Amino acid sequence: MRVAVAMSGGVDSSVAALLLHREGAEVVGLSMHLWNHDRDGSGANEGRCCTLDDLSVARRAAGMIGVPHFVLNLEERFTEAVVKPFITDYLEGKTPIPCTVCNTEVKFKSLLQRAAALGCEAVATGHYARIGADAATGAPRLLRARDRSRDQSYFLYDLTEEQLSRARFPLGELTKPEVREIARDAGLPNWDKPDSQEVCFVPNGSTPADFIRKEAGGLGLSLPTAPGARPGPIANERGEVLGAHEGTMGFTVGQRRGLAVASSEPLYVVGVFPEASRIVVGPPESLTSTSVPLERVHFVGCAGAGGTAPVLARIRSRHPEQPAFLTLGEGRHGLLAFDAPVRAAAPGQSAVFFDPDCPDVILGGGVIARPDA
Repeated sequence: MRVAVAMSGGVDSSVAALLLHREGAEVVGLSMHLWNHDRDGSGANEGRCCTLDDLSVARRAAGMIGVPHFVLNLEERFTEAVVKPFITDYLEGKTPIPCTVCNTEVKFKSLLQRAAALGCEAVATGHYARIGADAATGAPRLLRARDRSRDQSYFLYDLTEEQLSRARFPLGELTKPEVREIARDAGLPNWDKPDSQEVCFVPNGSTPADFIRKEAGGLGLSLPTAPGARPGPIANERGEVLGAHEGTMGFTVGQRRGLAVASSEPLYVVGVFPEASRIVVGPPESLTSTSVPLERVHFVGCAGAGGTAPVLARIRSRHPEQPAFLTLGEGRHGLLAFDAPVRAAAPGQSAVFFDPDCPDVILGGGVIARPDA
């Protein structure tokens, strides 16, 4: 089998390529140029993933493994599918997860199309996840990685069955220390390279709001007229004004730092209302809820036509899954009713569903909707 490996320059994707090569697959290393990290010539983005340095490291790793390496320019697609929706979501009072969109729309769609043109039958990445098969139908199923501390299946729930059937995750049975040991023993140049933890296109030291103010105009998005960019009040749940903000796009539900309001008790963002240019803050208990509305619900190759079913659900990537009932509505909408309250369900984040009878199996997920939407 000829397999394209998405090589970012990190140790995970390099080891994925190495393992497939050792298994006898005909490996083609493909790196994606997604974003100009030095748009202003300052070099401020040094250290973020997918930089020119990362592409150079990926090429060196591919050479040491003994596989061909190509760089694909997917910047236009990445801008349209990932960056612009990221900005729009923040302006609408949401907290998006660009990695999930990038996986579905770029890595396993655009990249897969380019890979097919090179004769590749599948695309592999360095994600910590596994692929299984449905016992009854044989259809592919998305599974959590063996190393639960590194599991990245949360960011892959939106893959279609077709995409999943052509995906490969060689690291799914490994731990991170095992991956680094394999890379070190093979002499790969990035065996000890630190992991990237932040949004890859937001510069080091910048916030999403900083990025939006700087880039929106150049991307054809009218920032001055956007509700989320207008200054307004920070108020408590009784409507008392406690402070001011420069735009709701700089806030997310659950946020505590950066509020710049005086209070005798800890206050958190409990509501973001861009239409009114208003941030509402409250005590920790105001962040809890048992009912979480969803939109854009997607199932990983399994039925989900309607009704109510028990699931295990996770509302953030590092949030422990909790028992809930999922009720499906029309237009890919849904509602999660949790047995116990969950904290800080932020609109724009993903809620991912697991099979309560087989918790390794990801059933699907959805985007947490604004309660007032």
